[in-house]
Amino acid sequence: MNQSITIVIADDHPLFRKGLREAIESDDALEIVGEAADGESALAMIVSRKPVIAILDIDMPKLGGLGVAREIARQSLEVDVVFLTMYREEDLFNEAMDVGGRGYVLKDSAVIDILNAIHTIAEGKYFLSPALSDHLVNRSARVEKLLRRTPSLQDLTPAELRVLKLIAENKTSKEIAEILTVSHKTVENQRTSISSKLHLRGSHSLLKFALENKEALGRSR
Repeated sequence: MNQSITIVIADDHPLFRKGLREAIESDDALEIVGEAADGESALAMIVSRKPVIAILDIDMPKLGGLGVAREIARQSLEVDVVFLTMYREEDLFNEAMDVGGRGYVLKDSAVIDILNAIHTIAEGKYFLSPALSDHLVNRSARVEKLLRRTPSLQDLTPAELRVLKLIAENKTSKEIAEILTVSHKTVENQRTSISSKLHLRGSHSLLKFALENKEALGRSR
């Protein structure tokens, strides 16, 4: 028998959680290992119970789903995130994907979509509620446009590109130096060179650029 796909659900509405739980429990391949009504409890469960997938409401008390996802990334926790939301705005969808979301499910179709979402993500793919499919098309177009509009990315050396990708992961110069086994001074010199090539000015502009363009950086050489 194949190992179950373990799941933590986090949503502050008990009735909605109940409906989601019943849909998930109808599939013998899935196992719910925890339920939370707020983000802090969800994060603690993810750390302790190590689920394969975390289903997170974007709007929760104490810590929203996006905040939980940022902590998952910061702590390098191995769990795929599915966001639940009532909102259809494209900006929110893009932010959810930028913080590492693998799935984005509308609440009004969640009970129908959730099983498909879980199995799709467990196979290493992304899932988006069908009603939002245009967002994915627009997102891909946005990335391509950025790559075309920023040819200076192609001017970066492989070493500089590695540094920029690590900056996009919110790593400090000290952390980058340790990861790449180079000196702190080398990293600082590379940061200066990158900023010059990308025409960035100001102490926080490089970090802002890296975070805003994290997906495009991941697709560059």
